[in-house]
Parts: sequence; C-alpha cells; structure tokens
Amino acid sequence: MDKGRDNTGQVLQVLPVAIRKRFTEVFKDLSDVQEIRLRAGRPLIIIYGKCEYFLGINSGLTHSIEKAYYVSASELREAMDYISNYSRYAFEEELRQGYITIQGGHRIGVAGKILWENGRVKNMGNISFMNIRVAHQATGCSEKIMQYIRHGNGIYNTLLISPPRCGKTTLLRDMIRILSNGDGYNRGFTVGVVDERSELGACYKGCPQNDLGCRSDVLDGCPKAEGMMMLVRSMAPEIIAVDEIGSNKDASAVNYVMNCGIHVIATVHGLDMGEIRNKPVLGSLVKEQAFKRYILLEAGKIGKVSHIFDERGVVLYRQGCIVPERIVTDGVVSA
Repeated sequence: MDKGRDNTGQVLQVLPVAIRKRFTEVFKDLSDVQEIRLRAGRPLIIIYGKCEYFLGINSGLTHSIEKAYYVSASELREAMDYISNYSRYAFEEELRQGYITIQGGHRIGVAGKILWENGRVKNMGNISFMNIRVAHQATGCSEKIMQYIRHGNGIYNTLLISPPRCGKTTLLRDMIRILSNGDGYNRGFTVGVVDERSELGACYKGCPQNDLGCRSDVLDGCPKAEGMMMLVRSMAPEIIAVDEIGSNKDASAVNYVMNCGIHVIATVHGLDMGEIRNKPVLGSLVKEQAFKRYILLEAGKIGKVSHIFDERGVVLYRQGCIVPERIVTDGVVSA
C-alpha cells in the first residue's frame, strides 16, 4: 500500500504568504498533514501524524499556545482570494455548502456570517474560520478485505461502519478504484459514485482528482438519495457507492437501488453494530438483511478494520484472523 501521488503543492498555494513561508521551513511535503485550521485572532493548528500542534511563531511546531503563531483576519481574506482566484462570486454556490474543493481534491471548509434569504443560505461573508483538509489517497488500503465482499462474478451489498475521522471514506474510495479497474482475476464493474460532499472523487471543475478507476461515473455535490436515483436512470451502474447514509430518503433510495438489481457499497457513522441496529432507519435495513457484509473500523485507529460480519452475524474477520463465529441476537447482527 502507498499513499498515492503527492498532490499537496496546491495547498501551499492557497496559504497566506507569511504562513506559506513558515510551512516550507517546517515541512518538506504535506504527506502526513491531515488538517490545517485557520481562525482569525487564534493560533494556527495543524493535525500532523495523528497529533495536534500549533505552528510556532518563530519556527517549527509547538504544543505551547504562548509560542503559537496567531492568524490575522487579513490573512483569512488573503487565503480566500487565493482559493477563489479573486472571484468569490464564482464560488457562491460552493460557499452555500460551507466548503470549496480546490485542485488536487483538497477540501476547504469555511465558516463566518451566514446571509439567509427565502429560507436558504444565500451566501457567506466575513469568513473568519477555515479548515483545510489535505487530500490523501491510500492506494491499496482495501486490498486485504476485497475477498470478503466479492462472490463469484459479483459483490455483496456492503456497509462500512466507523466513527468520524477513522478512514471509512478513504477505504471506500480505494474499494471503488479496485472494483472499477478490475485486475487479472476479477473483471471491472461500472460504478456510479454519489459524491455529495466532494470527498470521494474530490472533483475540480467536474473532473475527479482522486483515482476512482476507469469505469466510475461521478455525481459531484449531489444529494445522496437524489443522486442514487439519477444514476439508476441515466448511467446503468452495476454498483452504486455512497458515503454517509442515514436519512429516511437515503434508506428508501438504497432499497430502491437494491431492488433494481444494483449492488450498493455505503458508509455510515457508528461505533459498533449495536448502535447501527438501534438507529431507526438503518436498523430496519439490518433486520431485513439488506446488506450482506458489514465492515467495522476500529475507533481511534485510522483505516484499521476491526471486524467483518455477514448478514447473519457470523464474524468472517476479526483483527486479521479468519474466525467464523456466530453472534446473533433474535436474528439480528450484534457485536
């Protein structure tokens, strides 16, 4: 497994000049940087190597807030000029969603004064908070689990379960790439990707910046339920991949897609199977055994698969071991 191509240079280009200079002194590249948080009048925070640091006012990184570099409001404005190419009007639609995706697939979340009109967000002004999420591709990270979701010439409907920031989107992205490309032993599938938050393909001007394989079609920025229905009607996918389902509309769309004979790979926030089983919407899908595979990621460990269950509650995989073991309560999968 590798981290894929280094496309982090685009991040430096949107940083204010004074901050950019400090970054180039501290980092040779941004391969281990996950987030850069800029807040007006507050210290600059970096999530680096799974740990949080302040950017030092003189040099390097520090855990001391007294030695931290404080971001000015003018630097936030400077960063927004770089991000929007000095034309915020052109990015008005993205700002309504609270983030902008730049070249390289890096997603920049913003917060500030919301301009509300006719019951919807019209625009955002006085942007004083910024979260730059540096895009990384962990190419090959899903290879070891692919055997558990394939069967014959097809795949099982699969649900990935994970707490926030534990790598489920990264894992799903790599699964899409592998299934789309195929290999010498398994054919490639036509995969429809609903990328509501631009995190899977990280499209820039309509083109995915992340590698989703040669047979994937992407609906970028489209609501999940509507996107799944659109793909069924327009792109004849064999598999639909979608990140973070949870609403009634999402569940209805998933059910419709499966009834059309199309397989689904989806993710959901959750700590364990018990939590998913007790969710009003997803619980019904679990009881109906709509998904045939459940992949549970371990809390606090990015990309670490803890368990893989089948629809009956048999543990197919547990921390690297093949251990068939039935754990079913009243016919419902539990952990």
